[in-house]
Amino acid sequence: MELTILLAFALGTSWLKRRDQQHRIQLLGSVLSRFDIEKLMESLTDGYLRALGEDEPERRQQVWSYLETQETLLSEQFVAFAAEFATQDAASTRISTLPVALPFATRWLPHASADARSAFALHARGIAEVVANATGRSPRDRAYTLSAELFLMQHTCHWYCRSKATASARLLGRHKTTYEQVLQSVSPATRDAYSRWAARQA
Repeated sequence: MELTILLAFALGTSWLKRRDQQHRIQLLGSVLSRFDIEKLMESLTDGYLRALGEDEPERRQQVWSYLETQETLLSEQFVAFAAEFATQDAASTRISTLPVALPFATRWLPHASADARSAFALHARGIAEVVANATGRSPRDRAYTLSAELFLMQHTCHWYCRSKATASARLLGRHKTTYEQVLQSVSPATRDAYSRWAARQA
């Protein structure tokens, strides 16, 4: 009898967790689908590798110049995405800060959750700052820092949809880098803003 009850509880919890996660995936996807952010990220990642692999300085500069246009477009689109996501219902845009994924945890334990809207807003500012390049980063350094900004933003997306642990695992699997390494590689302004955001949720 006890085993049957435990099995029923486990199956019920798993079903509720999938339902909660599916709702989050659909909400985030519905907003992202209005933009070309993912395609632009792929284009930039491939472009950076192409630029770094070019032996001829003139050809390499041509690639960097083209990528600057792509960077600007991505920044503009992500600013628009963050503004659109900010209009979503507050209860549906919370991120659970619990160490394990529990169904609808942000609703039952709101004190153990973070606001994804403010996280995406700070990502938008961070991406825009790197693209504007007021500090005069070299094309190589700008590409490195912007890649970290985008990876951290992607981590937040996965964290929102699943859990922080899953997001970190996907970051390591897809980009061969850890969450801590990415956080250290973004711009100082993003790192400070993100650390303050995370600290408020602890």
